[in-house]
Amino acid sequence: MNDFRTPRRALLGAGAALLATPGLLHAQGAWPTRPVRLVVPFTPGGSTDILARALGAELQEAFGQPFVVENRPGAGGTLGSELVARAAPDGYTLMMGHIGTLAVNPSLYRNLSFDTVTSFEPIVLVANVANILVVNPRKLPITTAQELIDRAKANPGAITYGSGGNGSAAHTAVVAFCLATGIELLHVPYRGTGPMMNDLVGGQLDMTMTGGPPILPPVRAGLLRAIGVSSLTRLSSEPNIPTLDEQGVKGFDAVQWYGLVAPAGTPRAIVERVNAASATALRGEKLRPRLEAEGADAAPGTPEHFRELIISERARWGEVIRRANVTND
Repeated sequence: MNDFRTPRRALLGAGAALLATPGLLHAQGAWPTRPVRLVVPFTPGGSTDILARALGAELQEAFGQPFVVENRPGAGGTLGSELVARAAPDGYTLMMGHIGTLAVNPSLYRNLSFDTVTSFEPIVLVANVANILVVNPRKLPITTAQELIDRAKANPGAITYGSGGNGSAAHTAVVAFCLATGIELLHVPYRGTGPMMNDLVGGQLDMTMTGGPPILPPVRAGLLRAIGVSSLTRLSSEPNIPTLDEQGVKGFDAVQWYGLVAPAGTPRAIVERVNAASATALRGEKLRPRLEAEGADAAPGTPEHFRELIISERARWGEVIRRANVTND
């Protein structure tokens, strides 16, 4: 899949933000003096929720104030995203965004009340998470990607796959896989990854392809079978799972990513403090091994780097959505 790049857009300066909102000057110096709300725009149990809780605990320790995870699911993450976009830019409302909410949804939802580039202040890219293609071995007794492709071509639309909703990371990853292999699968959207995983393990679905944190525990327990990973390199924590590229789906690279954002206009000093504390935690010996064990690679960088990623991924996945005619219906 091609990776489209677009020029970096200018950031609002911290000084301009403070001039626009004079009352934030005190908050910038004293922040945080009370709990910080960390919005997860999905149900509990998915990768976004798992990563938010892990990083939130580290930030709470670093700043001495609770970072309270608040799940606000609905409409593919757009409801929680809108809540954060409209929140006061004072550093007390943050969001764990991801590829779906920040890059896919602008092409999927035509009438969003916010813009994922201009309505948010990127803080830090938290992690890259390879998708893992898994099957329920009782429902779909296969062991390789080629077996899946052969079965799907012989029975178009008969194999079911679940996702956390239309336009979710799992949905778009499987769509990209279908485009790359010329197969047709039947999409079954859920209201969140957690409920979808329950039905996949329970045998109501054949397969899915989503991030490691919710996938690896049932794989390790023998409840699901891992067929391949969507990155170009194998997972360090699960080196025996081959990539889809190795199995003949050449160049297939569909990796989820997650990162913290704040409402646009949040003072630059607060953004930089959270960025620095997050980077320290993500590189530390406490959190980094835990993320790696769940198939997530810590990827902290600058706010500008995260903004560039959001812009380029919007273009990339917008093209996938256009080609596959994906809708939010």
